[in-house]
Amino acid sequence: MADLTMQDVLQFIDQMTVLQLHEMTEALKTKYGVTAAAPMMMGPAAAAGPAAPVQEEQTEFTVVLLGAGDKKIQVIKEIRAMTTLGLKEAKALVDGAPATIKEGVSKEEAQEMKAKIEEAGGTVEIK
Repeated sequence: MADLTMQDVLQFIDQMTVLQLHEMTEALKTKYGVTAAAPMMMGPAAAAGPAAPVQEEQTEFTVVLLGAGDKKIQVIKEIRAMTTLGLKEAKALVDGAPATIKEGVSKEEAQEMKAKIEEAGGTVEIK
């Protein structure tokens, strides 16, 4: 047995069927208590527990008009000023609230739009 080299063992394994190889790995697991699992790092990071999943920061937002409030005309004017909608389309958007005013805007632009519409009397949600 001492005359066997690593090369001899590898050649022997190459000649095995998949079933024979599976049976051999199971026997090695049982006899030596080893598995094919990757070793775990035992350090400060591993002792702290699993890491929280990293969430990507949202970069695009949708501004949604929830309601026009008492000053519907002012809200329509603000919506026309911040979009390319005409009077008829802006009025239809306000009348059909909740409705999306603009999609894919930056956080700063969304906050600015919300502030202007709320100042005019409307209610806005940023998603």
